[in-house]
Amino acid sequence: MGRGIAQVAAQSGFAVLLSDQNRPIVDAALQAIDASLMRQVEKGKLQPGARAETLGRIRPAVEPAALSGADFVIEAVSEDPTLKSRVFEALDATCRPGVILASNTSSLSITRIAAATRRPERVIGMHFMNPVPVMELVEIVAGQSTSAETIETTRGLAKRLGKTAVAAQDYPGFISNRILMPMINEAICALHEGVGSRDDIDAVMRLGMRHPMGPLALADFIGLDTCLAIMEVLHQGFGDPKYRPCPLLRRMVDAGLLGRKSGRGFYEYGAEGTPR
Repeated sequence: MGRGIAQVAAQSGFAVLLSDQNRPIVDAALQAIDASLMRQVEKGKLQPGARAETLGRIRPAVEPAALSGADFVIEAVSEDPTLKSRVFEALDATCRPGVILASNTSSLSITRIAAATRRPERVIGMHFMNPVPVMELVEIVAGQSTSAETIETTRGLAKRLGKTAVAAQDYPGFISNRILMPMINEAICALHEGVGSRDDIDAVMRLGMRHPMGPLALADFIGLDTCLAIMEVLHQGFGDPKYRPCPLLRRMVDAGLLGRKSGRGFYEYGAEGTPR
């Protein structure tokens, strides 16, 4: 998600600082961005010169101090509330007081994330959809203390990135994952209970509901660990048993079968991430 956001920002003309504490991860992200841009060139959607210009706008960084000059920060670490709080505490200490700190969280409370900072009025949710260069939507989520100015600035940035901003309230899962994840979880339950096979469940949703991807294939694409984390946020946040994660989902995550990222989930994947 982070590299997708960086790519879109660079293609929109922004100077981008792509940061991670692990330099190999940053290098891999830059390679993936280059490959993504090359595919656009090969399809005739991007001029070779524009590819070079886009790559030239992205600068890698490992040291947190490099972020001291940032004008707007978008965090995209994994869905771990403790990690999110730690990152935002560090960002708050590094970035200038007026800088907005946005989280790409897909389910966690913006209010709680903001509480790790001394600028809760300048903390906001900016939930991009995956893959970021393709998907148009960005959920804008205001926390309890997020200011109107922060909301408008973030909506304006989303527009400059070519995205459509939709406001969601700060409830578990916001709008997108409060609807999407229970559907995926129910598809996993249907598989677990033998209601249908993997291929038949996905075919019903693709052919009968016109979904571009079946829910089990989509779970693999998102990452089964991420699906589980979001379901746990919904379950804990609402206290409603309808959000209880399917036992099969938990078992697959425990086994390390996380989907495309691990090479195997409900489907098996080749080196390029294509199903086998």
